[in-house]
Amino acid sequence: MPKEHRKRGRREEQKRKREQEADYPMSKRQRSDEDQKGENFVDDDFSYDAAEHIAIAGPGDIPFYGLLDDEEQEYFKRADTMLELDQFSDAEQRDLFLANIYQEASGKELKIANSQSCSRLMERLILLSTPEQLKALFEKFSGHFLNLAQHRFASHCCETLFLQAAPIVGEESLGSGKAKPDSETKEPNTVERMFLDASKEFETHLGYLMTDTFASHTIRVLLVVLSGRPLVDAQTTSLLQSKKKENIKLASGENPLPGLDTVERIVPNSFDVALDRIMKGIVAGMDTTSLRALASHPIANPLLQLVLDLEFRQSGKSNAKDTTSLFRKMLPDNPPEEGTESASFFSGILYDPIGSRLSEVLVTNSPGKTFKVLYQTLFRKRLPSLAKNETASYVLVKALERLNREDLREAVTELCPQIQLLVDRSRTSVIKCLVGRCQVRGVDSHPLAVALEEAYGQNPQGKLKRMLRLDPVESENLSDERRKQIDHQDATKAHVSLLAQSMLEVPGPLRELITEGILAMENPDLLLMAKDRSATHVLQKSLTCTGDTAKYRRMIMPRLITLTLDLVTDPVGSHVVDAYWQGSKGLSFLREKVPERLLQHEASLRDSVPGRAVWRNWKMDMYKTRLTDWMREAKGRIEGTKTGIELARERYATRKQHQPSREKQGVRRQKTNFPRTDANAIVAASQG
Repeated sequence: MPKEHRKRGRREEQKRKREQEADYPMSKRQRSDEDQKGENFVDDDFSYDAAEHIAIAGPGDIPFYGLLDDEEQEYFKRADTMLELDQFSDAEQRDLFLANIYQEASGKELKIANSQSCSRLMERLILLSTPEQLKALFEKFSGHFLNLAQHRFASHCCETLFLQAAPIVGEESLGSGKAKPDSETKEPNTVERMFLDASKEFETHLGYLMTDTFASHTIRVLLVVLSGRPLVDAQTTSLLQSKKKENIKLASGENPLPGLDTVERIVPNSFDVALDRIMKGIVAGMDTTSLRALASHPIANPLLQLVLDLEFRQSGKSNAKDTTSLFRKMLPDNPPEEGTESASFFSGILYDPIGSRLSEVLVTNSPGKTFKVLYQTLFRKRLPSLAKNETASYVLVKALERLNREDLREAVTELCPQIQLLVDRSRTSVIKCLVGRCQVRGVDSHPLAVALEEAYGQNPQGKLKRMLRLDPVESENLSDERRKQIDHQDATKAHVSLLAQSMLEVPGPLRELITEGILAMENPDLLLMAKDRSATHVLQKSLTCTGDTAKYRRMIMPRLITLTLDLVTDPVGSHVVDAYWQGSKGLSFLREKVPERLLQHEASLRDSVPGRAVWRNWKMDMYKTRLTDWMREAKGRIEGTKTGIELARERYATRKQHQPSREKQGVRRQKTNFPRTDANAIVAASQG
């Protein structure tokens, strides 16, 4: 049967679809041309006051700020590429380029922030801007934060702007930052005031912003800035952004927030008032049932974690008595004894993948009286079952960190029979916590060592290979890139490596369990361990751990030195060669053998990046040109220090110099002339 004659092309296909939709109308209401025009087109004949339009925007009704034309998009994309490559001759040229971008983007800041292709440029501009430029950009965003925070791309610009502008508040409070007065209010237009205005924009809409996919992150960043917490701390970062966030970094590698990674910031009193107002606004409009439902919400849960942590930081133990606090609203029964609704709720979120993170905050920060009741009620009787569970085990780790010596000894006794099952299920975080806490509390760790030895086997060589998951057959035919990908995907190897490193920190049977396994390895297995991205940290830790390890290092260092040439050019193994220096501390005769081997292969070392790093760390240039100085450092003597005999000579010379002379004291030694006496006369006198 002949086919129907049809015209080819996209337009004809769209025409046929429109004809089919006209013949068979769908039950779902279709968008009209006016609706589409209102969303994607701004009529030039229609003028309105943008501020009035934004003010009446309700929840979820985000205004349209317009689109960049093709020329503007092309310019800003090219500018973003140039900033990303950072191939400017000097900082002055880059600053001039930034000033030109700001001039071109004047009046289009909101469009750029909402653009999918150009929002990255806005983030990079914020990272490279001066305090004056940040203030000007903050003013452009002021009044629009509520809408920008709900946008997929503009929300990231708001977060970056808050983080970069936070240090300026401290500079202004110290008087180093100059603020220009506002023309309307005649008040200084400081960044502090801008932050307070931004917080007021969110205060009346916190209810729905908590569960908004994008605005929730912006609220968290604002709370961190107002509280004075470290901006780039690891714990803070996990609450502020997801693992999928695309981090915009500078090509030069410089830190956009120097000196503020782990430092508590000093914030003005007005920030404390605004922070308290926001936290109360989050809790005020919700009852216990609603807050408990949000505990398992994937978006609201991180915000609740942050609010709980800030409450405990500000109020401490008094937070447990405040009935309006988030802690008391979630756990109204004080203390949450067995059979109460609070205990049932806490027991439920222990096993929830999302709610368990909130329970970790509760266990870590709750007052001592509340924690004791929670432990006796929910943890003590269920230690084995909690340790075996993939989710609840993380909460159990937080609880074990707060136990006293007697409770910890009891927990070790109860969990030791479960070590074999925990090893089989890869629940090594609980074992690692027990090892570390036993050292801190002074609890005997010998039962743990016996249980671990039974779990991994009696053979010293085989048990460590099984523990660290070293398989030479699987790694033999893999490239470095493929091996790196596999190691990143296998998180279990990383956790086991951390367990082995914690065991090395505890002198006694636990440390011997690892060191005996390393000494029992053959050289090929030792080389495989040194090149493995997870196991190499265990080998390095064995060389650098504190305590009396001279005997072990004296036995392992000669074997490692023979593998130097195989490790020095490897990206992973080269770090083991760097650890030789500390591993040969007090063993100068071994330390002096390493540069001899490195010097024989100087050309190959200089041709590779890891080799050049090893050459620099071992100070090989000094070894070639100033051997005496290098030997002095190798033997543990800093340049300028003196030996014991040299110090003794100096002390003797100083004592001689300050000893007063006899002539100055007026004491002269006089020669005494004794009269000669006849010997016979003396004898006769004695007889008489």
